[in-house]
Amino acid sequence: MRWTAAVLASLAVTSVACADLISVGAVQDNTLYESTTGSLSNGQGAYVFSGRTSQGLIRRALLQFDLSLIPAGSTITSATLTLHSEQAQGSATYTLHRLLATWGEGTSDAGSPGGSGTAATTGDATWLHRFHATSTWTSAGGDFVAAASASKIVSGAGTFSWTGAGLIQDVQAWLDGGAINAGWALLGNEANAGLAVRFGSSEHASAGMRPELTIEYTPVPAPGVAGLGAVALLGARRRRR
Repeated sequence: MRWTAAVLASLAVTSVACADLISVGAVQDNTLYESTTGSLSNGQGAYVFSGRTSQGLIRRALLQFDLSLIPAGSTITSATLTLHSEQAQGSATYTLHRLLATWGEGTSDAGSPGGSGTAATTGDATWLHRFHATSTWTSAGGDFVAAASASKIVSGAGTFSWTGAGLIQDVQAWLDGGAINAGWALLGNEANAGLAVRFGSSEHASAGMRPELTIEYTPVPAPGVAGLGAVALLGARRRRR
């Protein structure tokens, strides 16, 4: 088959411009339960919690995603985190913050509903520990970037999505190795009691309730494709002379 210069150039441009879409579940998630002893967790629980409970105690959800299926060198063009809530008290803004240190998910399971947590097991993230009971956070309640990467108003039960430039920057930094991929901390309204939210975790019995990160990216062009396009365009110009 004979390829014309125009066809070759078109193939090159198409390859460079094409974007791929991938959706991944959380590789691990957990909840930080405010506690002076750092003894509570919920590594294998069906839910993660965020906000301040009716008893005035803070909850912070942690979520981490595996990006290994995205080719190295790709450009992230969009990122959307979707969570599903079965129960929310009132309405409040919930913010995602990039975590600065790795953390763990042990075998603890607070059952349903799980809002009070249960005894942490080896390797669990707690209010004081990144990995119970050997490694601690620099600051109680988790180490994360103060500025929010994305925000969303959560009101009642339903499906809620966080997206925007901040999430794109986080995912790109993780992919490129510019920042450690420790995931995000989800913070709710921590000033007012009674606004905590319960979201489905990666261990939820219903797949439709589990966290999902959807990423659109442009992969690096296949070797030689860009050069092929340049040769084709050059040939076309020569024939027009």
